[in-house]
Amino acid sequence: QVTLVESEGGLVQPGGSLRLSCSASGSWFSIYAMAWYRQAPGESRELVAETTTGGVINYADSVKGRFSISRDKSIVYLQMNAVKPEDTAVYYCNARDFNQWMGDPGGFNLWGQGTQVTVSS
Repeated sequence: QVTLVESEGGLVQPGGSLRLSCSASGSWFSIYAMAWYRQAPGESRELVAETTTGGVINYADSVKGRFSISRDKSIVYLQMNAVKPEDTAVYYCNARDFNQWMGDPGGFNLWGQGTQVTVSS
């Protein structure tokens, strides 16, 4: 069983930086993909960035060149630079095994509790 615990988000000024982390406990070695999603008020949850042990890294167009995702064993980080007010959202960590990442049944697709990031002056 894998559980995910996210770091605190917070308030950051436009143009500033913030780093989120998500720590996986339990059978973290079975995680194939780790990702960050976000959900703004009244909006659907959207993928921000993902990374896989197979070397795949994807970013939403809205964060390319500003955000960076990295993983060190059981921890995934999201480095957020040059943040904008539209980056304000609840950010969620996600972990999937290979089956789930491929869209097959079984395996696991887990979510963290979410952390609020607010970009405002």
